[in-house]
Amino acid sequence: MNKQNDAPRHSVRASQVEMTELVLPNDTNQLGNLLGGRLMHLMDIAMAIAAARHSGLVCVTASVDEINFLHPIKLAQVVILEASVNRVFRTSMEVGVKVYCEDLKSGKRTHTNSAYMTFVGLNAEGRPTASPQVIPETEEEQRRFDEALQRRENRLERKRRKA
Repeated sequence: MNKQNDAPRHSVRASQVEMTELVLPNDTNQLGNLLGGRLMHLMDIAMAIAAARHSGLVCVTASVDEINFLHPIKLAQVVILEASVNRVFRTSMEVGVKVYCEDLKSGKRTHTNSAYMTFVGLNAEGRPTASPQVIPETEEEQRRFDEALQRRENRLERKRRKA
């Protein structure tokens, strides 16, 4: 029997996280925009929760793909982060996040960021541990699942070139 086919599998939906934060003065720069580092912190937390929800393990960040800031998030706006596991490899998993800002007065939502990070689940001894495979159920989930393999190959190639 194929061990991969016998392994437990979880839906993408089971890993989904929606996190909401209000942008306060302490979170902003001199222009009244959310600090990039603060947003990256929030992204890392939402994505780590998605990875842990999927795997049942403590998950640590192994790599961060590029992050592009498409639109500033202003003071008093709401930040909405939607994260879920895209694909599981041997001991690592790719998690994606989409970030939106919402103006509370108008209700308008704007897509501000997307990113992918790789997480590794750790067992009680702190060693990387295999996680259940993910089951894509929608066309969008299948697209992200398929594209995750190409992103992983790109990450590994960049790592090989640096070595």
